[in-house]
This record gives sequence, C-alpha cells and structure tokens, in this order.
Amino acid sequence: MKMITDMLKEKRPLYSFEFFPPKTSEGETKLFSTVQELSALKPDFVSVTYGAGGSTRDKTRSWVETIQNRYGIPAMAHFTCVGSSRAEIRAYLEDLSRSGIRNIMALRGDPPKGETSFKPAPDGLAHGSEMIAFIRQTGLPFALGGAAYPEVHPEAISPEDDLVRLREKVKCGADFLVTQLFFDNSKYFSFIKKADVAVPVVPGIMPITAFQQVERFTKMAGCSIPQSLLRAIADCGEDTKKLLEVSLAFTEQQCRELLDAGAPGIHFYTLNQSHATMEILERIRR
Repeated sequence: MKMITDMLKEKRPLYSFEFFPPKTSEGETKLFSTVQELSALKPDFVSVTYGAGGSTRDKTRSWVETIQNRYGIPAMAHFTCVGSSRAEIRAYLEDLSRSGIRNIMALRGDPPKGETSFKPAPDGLAHGSEMIAFIRQTGLPFALGGAAYPEVHPEAISPEDDLVRLREKVKCGADFLVTQLFFDNSKYFSFIKKADVAVPVVPGIMPITAFQQVERFTKMAGCSIPQSLLRAIADCGEDTKKLLEVSLAFTEQQCRELLDAGAPGIHFYTLNQSHATMEILERIRR
C-alpha cells in the first residue's frame, strides 16, 4: 500500500479524511457506511484515530487494515505511547507492518480517563518526538506523521517551547505534519512561517454541522473562531439547515484560501459523517 511520503512527492494537493473509533457495533456499522460513501471521492488516504488511553489499539489496527483491503484506500493508523513499554510498542509496530500498514501518525497521546497529567509507562516513552525516534530506530518501513498545533498545544509552556518540540519531531524523523483543527487561516499561515520546518504541514479542517460544536471546539481543541463566523452562526438561530449552508460556505472558502497559498492538501476531520465533507470536497474540485 502506498506511503503518504511518496504521495506528497508525486501529487499535490492531497485530500484525506479522518475517522474516530466508534464505541458500539452500531457505530462501527456507521463508520464503514461513511467510508463507503466517501470512497467514491477517491481520497488519497484516510486515518483512524486512537481511543483515549490506547483503549482501541487493536480495533484501530483492524479498521485500518479493513479499509485498505476492502476499499483499496491507503490508511494511516494513529499510534500513541500511552500505557505501553518499548517492547510492547515494538511488538505492535511489527504487527502493523505484517498487516501491510505503511503509514503511522505517531503521537504521545492523552492521559487515560480520570488522570490529569501524562505519565509514561514503565520503560515507556514520554513525548511524540520520542515515539517518532523510536519507530525510526526499529528500521521498519513506515511513513511517519506528527501532530502540529497552529494555536499552541494546550500543555505547552509557551509558544516558543511548542515550536521547539515541533522541530524536534521533524529532527527525529517525522516525514510530514498534520495540524489540529482551526478556523482562522491567519493562525496557520503565521504558524508555518514561525515553525520553519522542511516537511509538509497539512492543515486539518472540520466543518461545523451542529450548534453544540462551536463551544466544544473552542474548549477541546483550544482553537479560536473568527468573529465573522460566530456572527453568521448566531444569525442562524435554531435553523440547522441555514447553519449547514453557512458552515459549508465558510469551510469551502477556508480550504480554497489555504490551497491557493500553497498548502500541501486538506485533512478533513469527518466526525464519522459523510455529507458535509463530500459537499465541500466536491465544491473545491469543481
């Protein structure tokens, strides 16, 4: 299966979709229904995230393998160092490689539920950069992605320290970076200029499809929302159809501006839903 590093050399822009692990069998059915619908758009690759505390590790590998085999789409497995020793991490990496998985998003991961700070496992790893370096040391054939935060990682000591850690990921062997979601393109452009890294930085974009998402996004992802978008959302009242129209128009323009400025692609956070992502990508391609 193709590696994302090769795709980035051969073709730009790339379009990709991200899915999260469902918690129920009904959710799993919906996930593959969404993948089926979005596969018609011929994405360059898709990714599957990792459950909190590494709770879906085996499921994530299974879903990535199924997507590749069933739909022929290169898939990237998210992999964190939460709760795993170096030996366990290596064994899992070897399992991924045997399964034909060639793309990994290497992350530190969030603390397990109920814990407020990250603590590495005994003989484990403490940072995303350490995970990237460890994977490189195994010599296994993976294209490695790392996370980037245009509006600063919530645990960073300072914006400057956050950039130091970002560059460390690249130094340790990250082939490309994918950003946390954002709504203000000026944050991305400023971040790219300050980061000054020699690998592609793919912007992560998520359309707003429900009123409740606005407050959740700002708290969960630490991202700001432009006042113009907030006003437009407020003007929608409780009209969900109008909200979707406003969101689609905003996200389409956001993507066009990013691509016109040279972004290497767009990584869509789908929330395991297909409609908004399909509509936006079809508009952009037209």
